[in-house]
Amino acid sequence: MTVPSLGVPRRLLDLTLDGEPVRAAEGTTLLDVCRAAGKDVPALCHLDTRAPASACRLCVVEVEGSRALVAACSREAEPGMAVRTDTERTRHSRRTVLELLASSVDLSTTPGIAAWIEEYGARPDRFGADAARVAEEPVVDNGLLVRDHGKCLRCGHCVRACGDLGRNTFAISVLGRGLGSRVGAEYDAALTDSACVFCGDCVDVCPTGALSVRSEFDLRRAGAWDEPAQTVTATVCGHCGVGCELALHVQDNEIVKVTSPPDSPVAHGNLCIKGRFGHQYIQNRD
Repeated sequence: MTVPSLGVPRRLLDLTLDGEPVRAAEGTTLLDVCRAAGKDVPALCHLDTRAPASACRLCVVEVEGSRALVAACSREAEPGMAVRTDTERTRHSRRTVLELLASSVDLSTTPGIAAWIEEYGARPDRFGADAARVAEEPVVDNGLLVRDHGKCLRCGHCVRACGDLGRNTFAISVLGRGLGSRVGAEYDAALTDSACVFCGDCVDVCPTGALSVRSEFDLRRAGAWDEPAQTVTATVCGHCGVGCELALHVQDNEIVKVTSPPDSPVAHGNLCIKGRFGHQYIQNRD
């Protein structure tokens, strides 16, 4: 019999969360502690399967003794910590961040953002119509992936998924500085002229829809994308013998998107170009 390794036991830490005593394993982030305790702390750029980006700053909490608010997604729990998640200071900070983001970035395809804007009473329109915004058409330079810079948070998840924390292709990076920064291929070339292998892993880690598969983009533009009506079917990729798990998103009896469960023991949420895009043969398409 094979006994699975459970890793090195982690010591338990005692801290307080909104005045209540809680216990967490050493190395656990404050965001995980909050979620385990049922606290609704918003986090836009956080992914459970990736290292913290700490880019959106929506998950900030108060820690007693800390001068500034801390990002719960990257700050680890410490013994004796006193953490507060829903104070006037944290709500004001989250409200301001939501207003800044929503006034400068198109968040129309960002899951959950509308509910947060309502919950915190954010008013993105108070900055006026002249608020800085990326005003350019989505980049459609291939038949598989679409890039919409107007929706990009510059969180860097896609760059890391393509680089040392994922595919190790290094086809994309952050170009430029300040307001002029953007994610693109070397020399801002088309993806078809870059090292991109069109695995689409960058799409899965994008929190705002700045990166999308072409089929979803076309349906959204036509006003035909209907996610609530879609069914998701779990299966296994048949292109090779690796056995990557797939989730087929089907709308109107057609596959409109393919993803992979992040907890898959084989693919860990990653796919190749065949697994993610090679499904046209199922519907007898060219």
